[in-house]
Amino acid sequence: MKNFLLVALLLCTHQWSTAQSIPDTLKVAFTQAPPFIIEADGKLEGINIWLWNKVAQELDIIYELQPMGFREMLEALYDGSIDVSINPLTITSERNKKMNFTHSYYASHSTVVVAKTSSFQQITQFLRSFFNLNFLKGMSILLFIISLFGVAIWSAERRANPQDFRSGWKGIWDGLWWSVVTMTTVGYGDKSPKSRMGKFIALIWMFSGLLFISGLTASVASMLTVDQLKSNPEGFIEYKDAAVGCIKNSSTSEFLEALFFNNIQPYNNVTAGLDALVNQEIDAFLYDEPILKYRIHQNLKFQRLRVLPFQFDLQFYAFGLPEDRLELRDKISQKILEIMESMEWKMVLKEYDLSEI
Repeated sequence: MKNFLLVALLLCTHQWSTAQSIPDTLKVAFTQAPPFIIEADGKLEGINIWLWNKVAQELDIIYELQPMGFREMLEALYDGSIDVSINPLTITSERNKKMNFTHSYYASHSTVVVAKTSSFQQITQFLRSFFNLNFLKGMSILLFIISLFGVAIWSAERRANPQDFRSGWKGIWDGLWWSVVTMTTVGYGDKSPKSRMGKFIALIWMFSGLLFISGLTASVASMLTVDQLKSNPEGFIEYKDAAVGCIKNSSTSEFLEALFFNNIQPYNNVTAGLDALVNQEIDAFLYDEPILKYRIHQNLKFQRLRVLPFQFDLQFYAFGLPEDRLELRDKISQKILEIMESMEWKMVLKEYDLSEI
């Protein structure tokens, strides 16, 4: 009998503590993170606002919203002073030690934003390629060979063909003219060799000139291609030694630090980081792709920026709760799963130009 009473007492105590773990009015924290949470003209909208309102309505949850800074919000989750964070929090192993996450409702990646290259910069870069040391060496060799064959044809033709290859400096110019015309395969026909030696020199120059100009063309094309590749990096790791911006205490910054990025500039919000990129204070800004694309699309001054076509650091977004809110976490997770299976959820994502992975 005593054992029965003890068990009954323990069960009652457990049920009472569980019921007490969910307050009558939940403290729900948020900070701006467009397109997930958008605050404009005193109103809140966005994907997460819609999702949370849907969850709260179907679970009959009474709550009050509390705006917070991102770092402050994380600390409030760790110490249990708030009940839920409806921000798009990335699930990480470090955060999972100190708090709970609901079921993930969206998967995303980080990406890189850089400043667009202006038309003037593109032209400058193109012209700079022609002043490359290797290109100048090739041009010097070409001019030397043109001069060599020009003087050679003049020496062979100046007596046998004085009407085309005159004497003195004028004749040397005639030889240079013929050499350039022959090499470029223009073939005006205004000057042509008549002597046997002149024709032999012309034959050699026709073939060697064709090969040489083909090699020079290939060299120039290669240099231009290399410059183009340098201005279009193939991965975020190429920015390891560059000055890159990132949101302070974000999962992206933790990811970059783990990869030993040498020059990470922390910013409190995306707008501040993109402003720094526009002002050329940093070389690139790295953060969550959907948030970056939305910010750039919504602000005209950021139209000078471009999102590079590669992704890294797969992230799963979820709502955050304190460690002891297990029952609340399970209820919200179940409801999120049900909502994600609906057509309404897909329409909301499409409205904000997002798609499921």
